[in-house]
Amino acid sequence: MDSTEELIHTLTVELKRGTLVLLVLSQLHQPEYGYSLIQKLEDKHAPIEAGTLYPLLRRLEKQQLLKSEWDTTDSRPRKFYVLSEQGKQVYNELKTEWQTLSSQLAQILLEEEQ
Repeated sequence: MDSTEELIHTLTVELKRGTLVLLVLSQLHQPEYGYSLIQKLEDKHAPIEAGTLYPLLRRLEKQQLLKSEWDTTDSRPRKFYVLSEQGKQVYNELKTEWQTLSSQLAQILLEEEQ
């Protein structure tokens, strides 16, 4: 990979990293466990690595944006995550901010093309 490709890769990773919280919060209106969330996002063409998702889920729970609960009814216990009330509020505000920023950027890029 040449230096330009490396730079583009690095900047792309930074762009994606900035949207991960919103992406994950958007999928947790109903309880999900880690692996099901990975599959759900992959099905929506927004893959996330397990090594990225699980620390993010723990951080969001520590920030009280998520609630978790263990389900031990199956042979393999699973920890399910869902938005807390604070998480719902933060999600809605982040979504609004993202829509505003996205619209502004789209407009600027469109003007630049003309």
